[in-house]
Amino acid sequence: MSGFISLFGRTDSAQPAGHSARQLLQFSGIAWFATALCGQWLFAFYIGLLYLWPVLTGHYLEANQARPITGFVAGDVSGNLILFAHLLPAAILSIGGLLQLVPQLRQRWPRVHRWNGRLFLTLGLCGALTGLYLTWVRGSRLSDLGAIGITINGLLIPIAVGLAWFYARQRNFALHQRFALHSFFLINGVWTFRLFLMGWYLLHQGPYGNNAKLDGPADLVLSFACYALPMLVAEVWWRSRSSQNLLLLWCAGLLMTAGFLLTLLGVGSATMMMWGPRISAVW
Repeated sequence: MSGFISLFGRTDSAQPAGHSARQLLQFSGIAWFATALCGQWLFAFYIGLLYLWPVLTGHYLEANQARPITGFVAGDVSGNLILFAHLLPAAILSIGGLLQLVPQLRQRWPRVHRWNGRLFLTLGLCGALTGLYLTWVRGSRLSDLGAIGITINGLLIPIAVGLAWFYARQRNFALHQRFALHSFFLINGVWTFRLFLMGWYLLHQGPYGNNAKLDGPADLVLSFACYALPMLVAEVWWRSRSSQNLLLLWCAGLLMTAGFLLTLLGVGSATMMMWGPRISAVW
């Protein structure tokens, strides 16, 4: 997963003609990292407070406050265990996943970087499989149509994780980094969906093409865009790393800037409209 690091370090031999574009790419990457880190840690706190803390303290029914996730169900031992196996990785991933992008971690503590990467991929795979079970077996969905986008997200995670792991074993670190980067965005697809949805509500001052079952036109578009757009940005960035093509460099820089602004809007919106009120109610 060391491919994430290059987002914040210097790209391959900076060319004078593309210096401004490369600077934009680097600075927008740093801004995105800082914003996403705040959003992910807040999300981890939100998961821990609303779901994990009630389970750990024995107040199981308090884990039923947020939808569409089905919380604790009396008598459903397997479903409750799978729910916990889904939420715990989500909280851990939100705390440690972005640390893979910190250059000092790889350079000074490469073993920590490797094991954190293995943990991220393993828990990401666990989260995908348990998420698919909760969605289609336990029924944690508002509608079949609205669940299609996130289901495809879940099905793509094992593919990306498998390729990242395969190329790491083959010591083909270039391709390993490429698929690890895609794994990162796929694993964080549900988090990104929340950002996109809350940002959309804020921009339109309420639902616009959305409905209560999350299968309105806007809901469906966002359910695919939450992982397709980040993966597009990642692929453009990947191709621009060693390129001297000014157009490609500027496209990568502008896309990264747009990603930062969307993330900033989403984190702010989710904090005001989703995480903050629910945390305050429980706290």
